[in-house]
Amino acid sequence: MLYLPQNLKRYRILKNLTQEDVAELLGLTPQSVSKWERGESCPDISLLPALANIFETSIDLLLGMDTIRAAETQHNIHKSAVEYQQQGDYTSAEKTYREALLIYPNNAGMILGLASTLALKGNTDEAIGLIERGLPISANEKQKSTMRAALCFLYLKAGYRDKAKQLASELPHTRESREVILPLIQQGLTENEMDENIKHILLGN
Repeated sequence: MLYLPQNLKRYRILKNLTQEDVAELLGLTPQSVSKWERGESCPDISLLPALANIFETSIDLLLGMDTIRAAETQHNIHKSAVEYQQQGDYTSAEKTYREALLIYPNNAGMILGLASTLALKGNTDEAIGLIERGLPISANEKQKSTMRAALCFLYLKAGYRDKAKQLASELPHTRESREVILPLIQQGLTENEMDENIKHILLGN
């Protein structure tokens, strides 16, 4: 019942009801309703049909099943696209992400997923644009770290050496670190080596 507290409050407010109104309709105390909305306790399962009726919605929506299903769907999209990437089938991975973006146009994960696929395909300019669009709205720190590291080499490929050096100097430690990437940028890489580094960062192999 992960999403129930916030949904109870949201639907109550949408119906212009107070906690006292809901409690009265159910024959309970307002404190009970308040505890549900704070996530301190849950309504008895037998009350869910009555709550859905009061709010004129479904039990599924009250429980947040739409959110859960959307998260599962997004996870499956990423899983499928990453499998394509690892097989070297970047065209199928790109198609998977482009179709997903029709449904989730502002989803940072989908934007950065498409960017990684295009980077692996060698579509440098579009990959840069998507990463620059996706990074500010992403909440996934691991993905952001990976994409920043890849962006260093994409900037380098596109001829933006100063931008690559600046971004590399701001990177954290580990595989995507400034200690690893900045020396590579300074030594000068062939396009093949740039592509290999992008692949190593995005696929981890």
